[in-house]
Amino acid sequence: MSRLKEIVDDHCELEMTPMIDVTFLLLIFFLCTIKFKTLEGKLSAYLPKDVGVNQTEAEPIEKIEIKLTVKTEGERRDPKNLSKKWDGEKRFEWVGRVIDYQIGPRKTNKIDEVQDRLEELYKADPERPATIDSRPGTCYGDVVPVLDAAVLAGFTDITFVGEYKN
Repeated sequence: MSRLKEIVDDHCELEMTPMIDVTFLLLIFFLCTIKFKTLEGKLSAYLPKDVGVNQTEAEPIEKIEIKLTVKTEGERRDPKNLSKKWDGEKRFEWVGRVIDYQIGPRKTNKIDEVQDRLEELYKADPERPATIDSRPGTCYGDVVPVLDAAVLAGFTDITFVGEYKN
């Protein structure tokens, strides 16, 4: 038992200097090997450095403007039974609603004519963008067929006119 008393009486001490040295070496190692994330929005552009800012103005691109106006409001009806008035449920269907479409100076109220005119204009200049100008009173159901007609005609650059302020 005397041997156990000697072991218990020994004072155990940790050497801190080598532990701190190893910690600093690991810190230096990680700082030297870290790779920082590049900015995601940054684009590498190789621009000519010998040419200054060009002073010529760009030519404005003429857009094909498609205007939608409500000529006759019509009545909201139940989509399951069109002879019945709409009872305020989620879905309804317009009966007697007439929309006027205007592409440039031409006016029509038939979506097929809009499709044909858009195809003609696209064949003449495929680079021209199109804008859909839905006037107050129109709804999504009025705009979607025009958007479909423009996409089927081949247009890829289609924008919408914003809100009207008085």
